[in-house]
Amino acid sequence: MSPSNGTGSGLLTFILTSIPGLPMSSSWMALPLCFLYLLMLLGNCTLLWMIKTDHSLHTPMYYFLSILAVADLGLSLSTLPTMLAIFWFESTSLHFEACVVQMYFIHCFSAIESGVLVAMAFDRIIAICYPLRYASVLTSSLIVKAAGVIFTRGIIVVLPVAILMKKMPFCGSRVLSHSFCLHQDMLRLVCGDVRVNSLYGLTAVILTKGLDSLTILLSYMMIIRAVLNIVTPETRAKAFSTCIAHLSAVLIFYIPLIGLSITHRLGKHLPPLTHTLLADAYLLVPPVLNPLVYSWKTKQIRRRILILLCQRGTQQQV
Repeated sequence: MSPSNGTGSGLLTFILTSIPGLPMSSSWMALPLCFLYLLMLLGNCTLLWMIKTDHSLHTPMYYFLSILAVADLGLSLSTLPTMLAIFWFESTSLHFEACVVQMYFIHCFSAIESGVLVAMAFDRIIAICYPLRYASVLTSSLIVKAAGVIFTRGIIVVLPVAILMKKMPFCGSRVLSHSFCLHQDMLRLVCGDVRVNSLYGLTAVILTKGLDSLTILLSYMMIIRAVLNIVTPETRAKAFSTCIAHLSAVLIFYIPLIGLSITHRLGKHLPPLTHTLLADAYLLVPPVLNPLVYSWKTKQIRRRILILLCQRGTQQQV
């Protein structure tokens, strides 16, 4: 078959795949998937609404949490159309242009989320290591600038990945390994020279998630050193407990990401189910669990939720 270029052929389509070994039309898979998306929407939208309406939550930590919720919403909604199309309507074909757009938004919001986690780590450093300077350092203008840098970096760094992919020729198999489009998965189907595309993709990962993970690691080394210098065990435990929610979000985000990156590059002998589950965990688990973790581990949010539930229960009784 002759190579067809994504920029020159409007008929170029990819075939998305469901979970290996599972029929496409599977209500027992479609229903839990819809439940996860509804839980993600409810959790993140509730967080955004609470932070917007409760003036006691208008602090740097919760502003960063609201940015994280936006990134989680964007990451999940990027995969929603194709995943629901496969499991509800058995629609597996996706045009090349739509696949590139989806790939761009998935990697863009992933880079944004990684940047937000770094900003939240900086917030914890100031709160624990320099508590008296917290309000003077983390001003509203600094938070707005940080948000602008985080979003701009994600948009700009990932854009060349999509532009380079648009110029790639494809031939032979058009079957992707997932229910959505990822860069490494699309690159696997290119029948031309992929060295530039692959090198820039690796560079983009290093410049975003690589540097971010290293920064977070160094941040927690500073935090642990500061916590260990605290004299009383109660104060030490209280200081570190303020980091548990953020540390949980970091692990939830980076563990599936690292696993997926390793399997894409070194795990070609692994069964397809392993690749699928890691990719699904990478894109679905953080947006679902982050609101639950912060609601459970953050006293202010937990108290606000209890107040809302009590008010609703009182209104129903009246």
